[in-house]
Amino acid sequence: MSAESPSVHMLAALSAFDTPTICNALEVVLPERRGSGYTTRPALCGFPGLKPMVGFARTARIRTKAPASMSAADARALRHDYYRYVDAGAKPSIIVIQDIDGPDAGYGAFWGEVQSAIHRGLGSLGVVTDGSVRDLDQWANDFQFLAGKIAPSHAYANVVDFGGEVEVFGMRVRPGDIIHADRHGAVVVPASALIELPAAAQTLAAREARILAVARTPECTAERLIEVFNREDEIH
Repeated sequence: MSAESPSVHMLAALSAFDTPTICNALEVVLPERRGSGYTTRPALCGFPGLKPMVGFARTARIRTKAPASMSAADARALRHDYYRYVDAGAKPSIIVIQDIDGPDAGYGAFWGEVQSAIHRGLGSLGVVTDGSVRDLDQWANDFQFLAGKIAPSHAYANVVDFGGEVEVFGMRVRPGDIIHADRHGAVVVPASALIELPAAAQTLAAREARILAVARTPECTAERLIEVFNREDEIH
């Protein structure tokens, strides 16, 4: 199965689970993925109450601290090509943008009222970026963000390139990857695991529910918990 083949219904099935549950389910379906493929550094979530987003990655890199080295006309043409790229291909999409200014990542905000509205209009559910965002009160409705910081100015924010592999918050992403993200962070979901994940997530939730049924009662003891543990293969 290719990264472009899953249906909207298959993606929607994953949005019923939070991102930690999807990470747990991936450990069952693809045990070798236990220690990789997800964000490992802190990110600010714009709207913790929104349901998890699941979509196909559109990738780009930006700089914000210094003026673009290309002419204004070339920078404008590159930005237009980037929008065409975002608009093309499988949807819904999730934008994954790496700010390559190193320790100064987020010096200026590429993301604000205008960019959130543009990308929402082009079929994106949200953005994962180690750069900064602004215009929170004017932000596009139901457009989620996981960002490195909040900043007041866009400074010299410009697209450097797009459509290549990026790394954001320790997570490596290629264009077309399936991304699952919520207030906890984000994870790349291999297309090969997509069909099995909902059932695996439900099984794990049921196992945890049996533990919690004991843990949340006044009669909880270590021995009662151990009895439940011994009946389960593995509890996450």
